[in-house]
Amino acid sequence: MQSRFLFFAAIAGFLGVAMGAFGAHGLKSVLSEHHLDVYKTAVNYQMWHALLLAFISMLPPHKWLNWASWCLVAGMLLFSGSLYLLAIFNIGWLGMITPFGGLAFLMAWGLLAWQAYQQHKAAQS
Repeated sequence: MQSRFLFFAAIAGFLGVAMGAFGAHGLKSVLSEHHLDVYKTAVNYQMWHALLLAFISMLPPHKWLNWASWCLVAGMLLFSGSLYLLAIFNIGWLGMITPFGGLAFLMAWGLLAWQAYQQHKAAQS
């Protein structure tokens, strides 16, 4: 399972760099300043969470980390994916999907914190 998440992290990182370059060079003259900012937000969140997913995938397997990894995948697809589509195609209703991706990101960070707490507690006993 961990190698699957490392693979997804690598693909997400690769696509994040590609999407960033596409935004900087291909969309800069096409999108409004607002939509370009939305696009940049999608790239930034995708890259940071791809890095977190890569980090988690290298830790020893645990159910909380597995759940956190799935939350990161969902977050990248829902949060960044909806923002990319919103910025490029100006489909306003996609903005209603974005918070679900943000919630998935928050859950991933929370699960990572819970795992760290559990490890700390186990080390204390």
